[in-house]
Amino acid sequence: MLRCCRIIHILSTHTFIPALRNKGWPDPKLKFRGFCMSSKMTEDSSDARIKALKRPADDTHTETECEDKKLKTDQDERKYPKKKVALLMAYSGKGYYGMQRNAKNSQFRTIEDELVTALVRAGCIPEGHGDDMKKMSFQRCARTDKGVSAVGQVVSLKVWMIDNILDKINAHLPPHIRILGYKRVTGGFNSKNNCDARTYSYMLPTVSFSPKDYNQEDTSFRLSSETLQKVNHLFGLYKGTHNFHNFTSQKGPRDPSAKRYITHMSCGEPFVRQEAEFAVITVRGQSFMMHQIRKMIGLVIAVVKGYVDERVIDRSWGEDKVDVPKAPGLGLVLERVHFDRYNKRFGGDGIHETLEWTEEEEAIAAFKDKHIYPSIVETELHEKSMVNWMATLYIHDFEATATGNQERKDDDEDGNVSD
Repeated sequence: MLRCCRIIHILSTHTFIPALRNKGWPDPKLKFRGFCMSSKMTEDSSDARIKALKRPADDTHTETECEDKKLKTDQDERKYPKKKVALLMAYSGKGYYGMQRNAKNSQFRTIEDELVTALVRAGCIPEGHGDDMKKMSFQRCARTDKGVSAVGQVVSLKVWMIDNILDKINAHLPPHIRILGYKRVTGGFNSKNNCDARTYSYMLPTVSFSPKDYNQEDTSFRLSSETLQKVNHLFGLYKGTHNFHNFTSQKGPRDPSAKRYITHMSCGEPFVRQEAEFAVITVRGQSFMMHQIRKMIGLVIAVVKGYVDERVIDRSWGEDKVDVPKAPGLGLVLERVHFDRYNKRFGGDGIHETLEWTEEEEAIAAFKDKHIYPSIVETELHEKSMVNWMATLYIHDFEATATGNQERKDDDEDGNVSD
């Protein structure tokens, strides 16, 4: 095109233009120049368009991949609808720093760390939700302490309802952590706020109720029916609403939240494991504060062993600070959580099930026999956590208020609050 313009320019300059001028025609030079410039601009813009089309080819490919990936995710979400569920969990807490996850501190492994990892790998939740658990509306019913186990923990969250959901989650969990069941719940369900009560158990060697001058390492000790009766009388004193500010830390005597309602507490019949006798204490309450159950048990042990009179229990509910010993955390197990009000309101609506786990009771009992009771027995017999703790009871001054040193000792945080 440019070559043609040059030829026309030469011919017009030397031949056509003079002839036209002689006849009085306007100078066509300007028109030819405009035509050539227009042609050049058209050619340049065409080249630019071609280059522009070639240049973003890779970018277009990347955008297409992103769109395909998003489309695939959307298709997965449509294939597996996201629903609110309640998961029934059982776990042995030995070696873990409690239930609640601390995403900012991965050094201390928790039960929720294992659960979130399994949920992501199973394809129940997006990977990003593992870093921000609020995105899946996650809530646990109770925040168990360091080393504390559970067979009736319930967590609520939104998940993709994939096929064989329980099998796929459990495939990515260690054997000592299991999801035993799940149920659909209402969109506004919150496992902590909707929980009416919690039931815990505490397994301990019965030598804990022997006299203080008895050999605490004697595994041949057997609990008499008279002593068991006395133990249950003392546990019965806890029933009702009381001010438990002396059974936790950082609660003043006039703090309304220190008042807790206990509906049941008793010690069951003893049984023998590995030639040592054990018993299980059961306590049910509306809610519990940090270390509350362990201190309730610790104070009864101190009374039964003869370190202090039982009147200390009544005194502990007063405003004075009472020195209450804290039993080891090894034997504590979250047995069950109760949703009576939720079940009454939604259990019969024809859409949602009641949060009762009768069909899972066999699996719960099997898990306890395989993973929890053997762990408690083995650890107690080898590490002697209860025996070593009982050896410190003499340093407690039960008749006086707690000293600063004792308070600091009991406030040593070794886990999360119970609920």
